[in-house]
Amino acid sequence: MSVCTGNVLLVDDNDAFSSAVVEMARQARCKITATDKLESARRLLTEKTYDLLLIDLALPDGNGLDLVQDIDLASQGRIAIVTGNPSIETAVRAVKSPAFEYLIKPVSTEALTRLMDDAQRRAHAREAAMVREFSGMLGQSACMQALFEKIRRVAALDVCVLVHGESGTGKELVARALHELSARAGRFVAVNCGAIAPELLSSQLFGHERGSFTGAMQSHAGYFEQAQGGTLFLDEITEMPPALQVYLLRVIETRCLTRVGGSREIPVDVRLIAASNRDPQRAVASGNLRSDLYFRLMEFPLAVPSLRERREDIPLLAKHFLDRLNERYGTNKAFSADSLRTLSERNWPGNVRELRHAVQRHYIMAGENGCIDIKPEPETPLRPVAGDGSVRFTVGMTFDDVEREMLLKTLAHFNNNKRQAARALGITAKTIYNRLLRYRSQDLIGDDLLGDPQEESEPAD
Repeated sequence: MSVCTGNVLLVDDNDAFSSAVVEMARQARCKITATDKLESARRLLTEKTYDLLLIDLALPDGNGLDLVQDIDLASQGRIAIVTGNPSIETAVRAVKSPAFEYLIKPVSTEALTRLMDDAQRRAHAREAAMVREFSGMLGQSACMQALFEKIRRVAALDVCVLVHGESGTGKELVARALHELSARAGRFVAVNCGAIAPELLSSQLFGHERGSFTGAMQSHAGYFEQAQGGTLFLDEITEMPPALQVYLLRVIETRCLTRVGGSREIPVDVRLIAASNRDPQRAVASGNLRSDLYFRLMEFPLAVPSLRERREDIPLLAKHFLDRLNERYGTNKAFSADSLRTLSERNWPGNVRELRHAVQRHYIMAGENGCIDIKPEPETPLRPVAGDGSVRFTVGMTFDDVEREMLLKTLAHFNNNKRQAARALGITAKTIYNRLLRYRSQDLIGDDLLGDPQEESEPAD
């Protein structure tokens, strides 16, 4: 992550004073630009943003106050007028102008130090504002800044990218950022491979010809063709049937596809981005991801950090979500002094998505005074972590606790696949979904575990 440096512009023709200011800026680790002319100062102000402007009144080509009138105040930092010949007239003009300081030479070391420190604070605020929004993502932490830099570097290159991260970390936002920065003219098409029935996925991805199967009343362009000239994002790539992975690999390598029921090869110019919330190497070992496809997608891997790895971003994200709610509903609600600290200390197994939903719930439940007061949660394991596959119970646990522990651990084992978990437990997927609804109402789980209500129905045999 880059180190913030205050940018200082000095407009003064006094060599002794300029030398002193340059030395003070060096000690304060500020970057200083010096000039003795109004003309060059005007040019410099159009090229760069400065956190501090020190402007002398008497300059060879005019009065420093004239420069102040020309400055775009919205884009520049603090202004300080300095003069060795103070007068009532210039003091009155300075007070009426947007200048924040009116200093008389010799300026004290304390005053210069204060101004340089203020420039550094403004630089930090400026950099924070710059990183608030990166293609829809927020993050000031070192790991997020590293992710943003990797996205910038690979976005314009025509290579496959495999995005890996837990559910709720924002993998689709990463894919969209790659597309937006790629300058590709085509569409961004997102497909969740786990949300489409396996028998329909081939037709949806690669298209089909009329009459190729029952119900194919007309030809259909698949997602690859819809993303022509753009980007195709395949989320949950490990849910794709292995046989279809073989054909996907062929399309990637040949840049041609054949629709289901067709014989004509169709050239495709598509940048492919895949994602998974499973560990890719474990998915290969378990047979959910073919090794040859894995190595093809791994041309450039991107790991999206969990919220637990970037706790310093939690207050920024929480405030952002609250600001959006206030703007949408015309309110002015705010977090209490301890709420952001409380949020920062939680585990957030559902990551950014869970945090957003939590802020929304607390926003709805806030009192009439508009204060959102969030208390620490009881120290109870809310979500089992997949490990050795065992479930541990202790004496004194209620039957509800035992049931919840067994259910959540089984879901974790099957990567939140409710149908597989239901078969293992000998119950229906609808039963699992109803239990999860109850746990969520009790704030025991986040929305990420709840998933799609359509999963409560078992497919017909």
